[in-house]
Amino acid sequence: MKQLHTIALIMALLLCSKSFSAIAEKPNIIFILADDLGLMDIGYNSPRKVYTPTLDKLASEGAIFDRSYSMPQCTPTRVALLTGRFPNRFGIRQLIANNETNLPPGTSTIASLLKAQGYSTHLAGKWHIATDIAAGPNHFGFDSSYGSLAGAVGAYDHRYRVGANALTWHRDLTIIPGNEDGVHVTDLVAREAVRIIENSRQPFFLYLPFHTPHTPLDERGKFTDRPTQLDPKNPKRWLNEDDIPWFNDPAGIIQKEPDPQKRLLLAAVHHLDHAVGEVIVALDRVDLRKNTLIVFTSDNGPQVKWPGNAYPDDLKLTNFNQPLPLRGSKMDVWEGGIHVPGFANWPGHIAPKHIKEPIHIVDWLPSLLAVAGATPEATLQVDGINVAPALFEKNSTAIPTKRELHWIWGNPPNRRALSQGEWKIVRYGIGEPKAASDWQLFHLTADPKEQTNVAPQHPALLESLHQAYLTQRAKDK
Repeated sequence: MKQLHTIALIMALLLCSKSFSAIAEKPNIIFILADDLGLMDIGYNSPRKVYTPTLDKLASEGAIFDRSYSMPQCTPTRVALLTGRFPNRFGIRQLIANNETNLPPGTSTIASLLKAQGYSTHLAGKWHIATDIAAGPNHFGFDSSYGSLAGAVGAYDHRYRVGANALTWHRDLTIIPGNEDGVHVTDLVAREAVRIIENSRQPFFLYLPFHTPHTPLDERGKFTDRPTQLDPKNPKRWLNEDDIPWFNDPAGIIQKEPDPQKRLLLAAVHHLDHAVGEVIVALDRVDLRKNTLIVFTSDNGPQVKWPGNAYPDDLKLTNFNQPLPLRGSKMDVWEGGIHVPGFANWPGHIAPKHIKEPIHIVDWLPSLLAVAGATPEATLQVDGINVAPALFEKNSTAIPTKRELHWIWGNPPNRRALSQGEWKIVRYGIGEPKAASDWQLFHLTADPKEQTNVAPQHPALLESLHQAYLTQRAKDK
């Protein structure tokens, strides 16, 4: 495999930045990853439709990423986040959600690299990179791990789908008897996060991949012995909805939504926001808030439709997310599948701002290492760049305006895209593109919904982007 960019090159950006000299000690780092949270499923993007006061406040007091990108689905994003590499660098299996082993033994991760810098490292939530105990998070740099090894789980029974991976709720790779049934998965993850914060004795890295708002959606409140269900007397209302706090926010936003399925999604997101609030309260309680960097994003775009019956008490849902001003959704390489909410917050270090240049999930490994003052081995290969100066400086040029990013999804691959600044090529279909004419071309500023293919008008640019894609593919396994 051809050499990728090295962290040694990336760290050259750090050496040119004066912003880090003011950071006297290593900050705690909390990385929060929502699951299937669409671009418009957060309050600061939909203030009249979505109730997320905690997340909105964190975003407004920090750096909001106007072009925050992930991969099109769960597992690929998690591989990219932990390694700083596009998932296609590891093979084809990593391009879709799966419960197989997706990282080779010994792979350096953001956890193992921060651990080498004196951090305690913790995961609370959804691993979804392997269900094999031998490939669990504790083997990739995490001092502690808690949650599900497999993908989505039932909100109250914490089991994966029927089959070999059904029992997946664990602590440090040991399955917990009884799966801690009866407590909402969002609350369990938040409780673990609070426990870690309150017992911290050194700088910590806390990775919080929540399960919310991935299906199955189930918000029972105090009615834990009764699955969420529509009221037989009023099919536009959920049973006991008035007595479940997540359906009733102080601003009345959720109750104003006439569609019960959208209201259920809003309740789940309200619950997630409350859980993040519990994390913030814990930081304040032990006086760690001022030295804690928080990053928030989502693993992919919204689910939009779900057939149900994949899990116990799994509801069929249709158009349950907030409408996107973009084309596509989860599993798409259209903007709707990869353009997600994102922000960073660190009181006293990150001033309120919008960052308009694209930031990709692969960027967080080199960026957080830079914030931690790390000097990792020069042979470590990454695709991400250090975007930390853009967080701390007023006029940073850390993020190139015509930056090149790419996405591949499917096994075998059947969806591909590459962007370079405001331009993006897209191809749907089996088989690698052999010529520039195999692509569609879109200008994201003039056409954010990717409705008008302008490839015939820009043959030279199309050829250049096609060659850029081929160059990227030449780096893959």
